[in-house]
Amino acid sequence: MKDKVVLAYSGGLDTSIIIQWLKENYDLDVIAACINVGQDDDMDKVREKALKTGAIKVYIEDVKEEFVTQYLFKAVKANALYEGKYMLGTSLARPLMAKRLTEIAHAEGAKYIAHGCTGKGNDQVRFEVGIAAFDPSIKIIAPWRIWDIKSREDAIDYANAKGIEISVTKKKIYSVDKNLWHTSHEGGDLEDPKNEPKQDLYMTITPPELAKDEATYIDLYFEHGIPKKLNGKDIKPVELIETLNKLGGQNGIGIVDMVENRLVGMKSRGVYETPGGTILYAAHKELEELTVDKDAFHFKQIISQKYGELVYDGLWFTTLKEALDAFIDTTQKNVTGTVKLKLYKGNVIVASIDAPHALFDQDVSSFGASDLYNHKDAEGFINIFSLPSKIKAIVDKREG
Repeated sequence: MKDKVVLAYSGGLDTSIIIQWLKENYDLDVIAACINVGQDDDMDKVREKALKTGAIKVYIEDVKEEFVTQYLFKAVKANALYEGKYMLGTSLARPLMAKRLTEIAHAEGAKYIAHGCTGKGNDQVRFEVGIAAFDPSIKIIAPWRIWDIKSREDAIDYANAKGIEISVTKKKIYSVDKNLWHTSHEGGDLEDPKNEPKQDLYMTITPPELAKDEATYIDLYFEHGIPKKLNGKDIKPVELIETLNKLGGQNGIGIVDMVENRLVGMKSRGVYETPGGTILYAAHKELEELTVDKDAFHFKQIISQKYGELVYDGLWFTTLKEALDAFIDTTQKNVTGTVKLKLYKGNVIVASIDAPHALFDQDVSSFGASDLYNHKDAEGFINIFSLPSKIKAIVDKREG
């Protein structure tokens, strides 16, 4: 009986040719595993294609619900961004996919897991670190690090030579990753930062200048930092993301064009579409500003940056990540309430916030008198607060 390899399969250019390549170069039975995190593909066709190109078995795993509740919502609570811009769409999906690939390998008794990540990309690290966190004994086959194919053009030529059906062409050669949270675009003319993205690049977002002229208002209700309702109605997690993606896309919201520092050491340019995520992050941040005390709020900004870096680097299944989740959950105790947002031509504008645990007290914050704040007390506070500055000025003057 042959040994088995579980291939992380999408049906795209890379994984389509990898099945054939594995059969040519290894004496292994290939099991294709498509982990559905919202790619919006026809899964029957994905299954058919995998079998047609040589897989002996195909898993189609729908993990969208888990993706939203156990990964995306944690990122929302953390306000996690990489380098202040990237909303981690690919990064958040990979640990879940790695976990499920390992589970399938165990179920099938497979000694190997293969993936189609390039040797220059972050995803190879995310997949392999995630797999190692569950089973270090599994061996990894990464064709892009060992085969003779050097470019996406070469991969297209290989597919054509082997009669493998692909949708990518040399004219439209972007590397696209799509899931429920985002769509990313890399490669092709985007590799030169001087090139503005073409408008036909976007798959989910109407460019802001072409978006409708009327604003859209929505109400988002959060409970302990987790979105629960849209426009006053309970809504399931996956449906919420899908609905916000549609509303955001119609209003030109969620385009990020950035040059990022990859984990493997180089800078790369990516164009990302994250309409629903952009709306959720904006609403959650506004609610936190009203309900989290100053010191916790300021320290959480540091935590948010570190959280984003951990996710980007593929370190989801780590003690530090778990510890940060515990801190974040503590800060979310009072992050409950409704945020009304105005969506208009690429902008997310807060219209109102209604939070039962708001720390804003109009009596204290207004210019008038209040029981909790005496204007005269400010003089003594300033004298003490300015003492170090006064001492330094006296010493500086004495020493000339």
